[in-house]
Amino acid sequence: MRKKLTAVLLAATMLLTSGVTVFADRVDAVIDKPYLALGADLSPQEQMTVLSLLGLSDINVDDYDIISITNADEHEYLDKYLDASIIGTRALSSVLVVGKEAGNGIHVTTKNISYCTEGMYRNALLTAGIEDADITVAGPFSISGTAALVGAIKAYETMTGEEIDDENLDAANDELVLTGKLVEDIGDSEKAEDLMALVKQEVAENKLTSAEDIQNVVDQACDQLDIQLSEENQKQIAELMKKIEGLDLDVDKLKDQAKDLYQKLEDLDFHVDKESVGNFFTRIIDAIVKFFQGLFGK
Repeated sequence: MRKKLTAVLLAATMLLTSGVTVFADRVDAVIDKPYLALGADLSPQEQMTVLSLLGLSDINVDDYDIISITNADEHEYLDKYLDASIIGTRALSSVLVVGKEAGNGIHVTTKNISYCTEGMYRNALLTAGIEDADITVAGPFSISGTAALVGAIKAYETMTGEEIDDENLDAANDELVLTGKLVEDIGDSEKAEDLMALVKQEVAENKLTSAEDIQNVVDQACDQLDIQLSEENQKQIAELMKKIEGLDLDVDKLKDQAKDLYQKLEDLDFHVDKESVGNFFTRIIDAIVKFFQGLFGK
């Protein structure tokens, strides 16, 4: 169940880049233009339910860019990330994305999605590089939402002819799955979301590259948020943040797209211990210099 829900994030990720305002410098962005991905296995009644949840009961389909996604499409795109048995045999979930003016930020609403929280989706969408959009994820009943991912991928490829960078896609998917694991272990979705956002901010802001530095930030953030994690969980977070560091995320954009979240984190007054976190190679050079200074009595 947990892994299947990761597809909804990816759906929003890909769908957002299908022509909606995503990056501020996109000259072809369409503001207030709705994009909709529907699972091909929705029955007529289920489709009516989904459209109603998305606030589209009386829509004229000709006014929307609508993509139908099959379960075969799901497996084609998702088998790389999820076990085939987890992906399942029916494509049901749907995602509606509306691009907004700069400064709107990312807002996520879920309907009949029982596992992933709105905050989990938003955190991962930020990792994917999404900006300024209102996103609604829905199912005809409580479901995982794998079809939405494929809808996003096909929307992007067929509408823009572009592709989301594989590294961003992988990191965003990894983040959502791992956050779900943390929620189960911590028992507090808000703390898990805060931890991910806080560590991501510090890694990006301080341009941390070494596994040691990233692990130190994870340890310090856990202490700050009063979170107890297993060694395996801490290792997984550090590995994820290594991926995220390679994406060169803009911290100012993160804060702009999720103002309420990052304002809350600022109120924590969290400061990385610079003595334990810094450029790995710089610390090696400093250690060598100090060694020779001690050796020659200087």
